[in-house]
Amino acid sequence: MVQTQLAHRDIVDPLVLAAMAAVPRHLFVPEEWRDQAYEDGPLPIGQGQTISQPYMVAFMVQALEMRGGETVLEIGTGSGYGAAVLAQIAGRVMTIERFADLAADARARLAGLGYANVEVLLGDGSVGLAERAPFDAVVVTAAAPAVPPPLLVQVKQGGRIVLPVGTPYGQTLELVTRCGAEDWRHESLAPVMFVPLRGVFGWSER
Repeated sequence: MVQTQLAHRDIVDPLVLAAMAAVPRHLFVPEEWRDQAYEDGPLPIGQGQTISQPYMVAFMVQALEMRGGETVLEIGTGSGYGAAVLAQIAGRVMTIERFADLAADARARLAGLGYANVEVLLGDGSVGLAERAPFDAVVVTAAAPAVPPPLLVQVKQGGRIVLPVGTPYGQTLELVTRCGAEDWRHESLAPVMFVPLRGVFGWSER
C-alpha cells in the first residue's frame, strides 16, 4: 500500500510514510471488509460513515507538515484509523466522534493497540474543543459548509487546519494556516468527497 499508492504518487514526507506503514489498517475496518483493507478506497464502518482511502489520509496528514510531538485535534474519529496515523507522529491526539458506538469501539481498539497518546471524546466536533485549545494542527474528516469559526481560533498561530469544504455532494479540500491573531491563509488542495459534518457548524440531520 505504502509503496504503490503513496510513495509512487505525491506522498513524500518520511514521517507520514512511516506512520502509514506502521498502522495495521485491516484492524480498523469491519471483518467483512478486511480483504479490501489495503486497497486505495474508502470502506463503510457503520452509521453511514466510512474509513477514508489510505491516500487521502496520508495526503491530509502530510498537509499539516507535522515534525513530531504536536498536539492535534481530529474531528471525526470513525474507526480510529486516522487518529492512529496521527499518533505515530504527534505527541498527543484528541479526536471527537458524534456516534457513541463508533467512539466506544475506536477507544477500545486504540487502547488495545497501545495508543496511549490518543484520547477519544464523544461530542459535536464542529464546535472544536475550546477547553483543550490551542492546537498545533486540526484535521476534519467530514465535509463542512464552511470552515467552522471555533476551529479558526483554536489553532495556534502558525498552526494548520485541513478539512473538506463544500456541499454534501462535492467538496474542496482546504488548508487553512493561522498567520496571526486575526489572519488566516486559505489554500485549495484538491477536489474531494467526504461524508457531511453534522453539528452546530456543520450540516443539519435534514
